[in-house]
Amino acid sequence: MSLVNIISAVGNNSSVYPLIVRDCGIEGPAKIALTYQQNARESKEMARHATRERFIDEYGTSAVWLGGIPLVEVIYDKIVKKTGYNTAVNPKLFNEAEKQGLEYNIKKFADKAPDAVQDLIKVKNNKKAFERILSGKFLAATAIPTVLMGVVLPKLNFKLTDKKMKEMKEKQGKIDYSLLNLSAAENFAKPKENISFKGIASVLANTNQVQKMAVTDGGLTVGRVGTARNRNEKIEMGFKMGAMIVVNFVTPKYIQRGLDSFSKKLLGINVNVDPVVLNDKKFLKDIKEDTLLLPKQTESVIDFIDNNPEAKFTKYAQKFSGVKFIKGTNIRDPRAYVDEKKVRGLADSIADFASSAKASGNIEKYAKKALCVKSANIIANLGISSLLLAVGIPKAQFLLRKIISGTDIDPGLIKNPEEKQA
Repeated sequence: MSLVNIISAVGNNSSVYPLIVRDCGIEGPAKIALTYQQNARESKEMARHATRERFIDEYGTSAVWLGGIPLVEVIYDKIVKKTGYNTAVNPKLFNEAEKQGLEYNIKKFADKAPDAVQDLIKVKNNKKAFERILSGKFLAATAIPTVLMGVVLPKLNFKLTDKKMKEMKEKQGKIDYSLLNLSAAENFAKPKENISFKGIASVLANTNQVQKMAVTDGGLTVGRVGTARNRNEKIEMGFKMGAMIVVNFVTPKYIQRGLDSFSKKLLGINVNVDPVVLNDKKFLKDIKEDTLLLPKQTESVIDFIDNNPEAKFTKYAQKFSGVKFIKGTNIRDPRAYVDEKKVRGLADSIADFASSAKASGNIEKYAKKALCVKSANIIANLGISSLLLAVGIPKAQFLLRKIISGTDIDPGLIKNPEEKQA
């Protein structure tokens, strides 16, 4: 993968790639280091326990968070396929539109893609059953990873700490462990609030992986707060997890928009297209020779894609706007839904850039500058978001800890926070 493709991938805030970089490459190591530093102010022994817990928490959670959803979906799809249904059929096609829908696609692709059409017919004749299948898929893909991350992993993590502390107490009987939570296992037996997913499965059946990850983060917050070992740890967990959801799934998009807008105002360079497009020599040649083929404002983007499957724009629509083709063919997959608004937005952005590049007088030079600025903006966005996650949130969490607990030690390692504070 080229450097431009890597920058493009980490700059796509609708994909998992920036989450992987922030979560595993920057946030995890920084939080682990800060955890040791903070706890070591009062006890190196507590720092070792807290650091081990944080390491398991960060990377154990990341493994389930990033890999759990696609793994569960693959298994679920294989099971469902044996019943004759194909979950590739998008339920948005249930609503017939001018250029797409179950009935429309069945007629249009009857000869072009007969196998895909059979999947559509199966769903058309069993809509309610298919809706339940999709709801079950969403529920399984979000609930299973959430329970693993929010309940199973922290309980095992706490039990390991409890075991390590008891072993240390047996070896060093003179150490005062009166403040430590040596009876954490008793807390696990206490009834916890159940995580409820009722009612959201059918509504979110059409979500992508990143949106499902946001949902699991919400469930994870509930699980982590529920399994926290005392009141102060619950408060910290609620604050930390809530802040992480906002920084992971909300702020990066606004930071990117702000940086791109600022660049246009300050430098007069249009950077509202992906680095892969800016680096495409054929695309730049098409602009220069007036051969760039884009859907007209009065033309349906679906008709354009179907009539021009080999066009440069069609390839971009597949890469950036979720348009799907049947593997190994130049036929659009009739089971997939085309977000016409998103595709039209992509066309407008490309047309706008092409106009700006041509007006500059030197298309190649303009594109090169735009590529540099866009890449810098993506790296800056990644850096700012990572800094907020890796340093900003932990520092705010430690400040909150000092206020409510009066100590630098992780509250879960203290048996009675109220007595400690007094």
